[in-house]
Amino acid sequence: MQEFTFIQQLAIWALPVVFAVTVHEAAHGFVARALGDDTASRLGRLTLNPIKHIDPVGTLLVPGLMLLGGALLGAGGIIFGWAKPVPINATRFRDPRRGMAYVAIAGPMSNLIMAIGWAIGLKLVVASGTSAAWGQGVAYMCFAGVLINLILLVLNLLPVPPLDGSRVVAAVLPRDAAIQYMKIEPYGLVILILLLATGVLGFLIGPPMAGLRHALFRILGISL
Repeated sequence: MQEFTFIQQLAIWALPVVFAVTVHEAAHGFVARALGDDTASRLGRLTLNPIKHIDPVGTLLVPGLMLLGGALLGAGGIIFGWAKPVPINATRFRDPRRGMAYVAIAGPMSNLIMAIGWAIGLKLVVASGTSAAWGQGVAYMCFAGVLINLILLVLNLLPVPPLDGSRVVAAVLPRDAAIQYMKIEPYGLVILILLLATGVLGFLIGPPMAGLRHALFRILGISL
């Protein structure tokens, strides 16, 4: 993959990042509604309109700064972001803890589906053999779509509250243990920043993300 300026990287990553976090949050809302909670629907959040989900910091500022940092340092790195959480009222579920686990897992699974979709798009562009600038741009955007969705998939499965993986862990823990475990949630963002700053986050999500990407590309016969 060739090197890009910050502006070029921004153009390539903008759509995949916004689309990834938007569909991720909408997936939570759709599953919640299927389980009996229409809170997101009543508040206008059950939509694929990115404007309804964009968080100025998590969707725009953080990914932008990561891209800028990578461009200035001349190196790649982990790019991720987040959207405004879709409001969920777990008391409307027949089994609140199990319901929250289903709602939580819907987000990462949507990222897996989107990663597959972007990979298929990449396969089609590469198979077309086009050397036009627009074709190369679309190919790089599809590649970015695969990466951001695999990153969000693996990242959100980490058992750090409030990430989606923590909801699944809380559902299988004894109730008292789950209550104590979720008390970590107010410190979750600080924990993630520390993990990122120390390189531990990259160590945790890098290998599984790379493994998933390799498996996906091998299945689809993509060679870059």
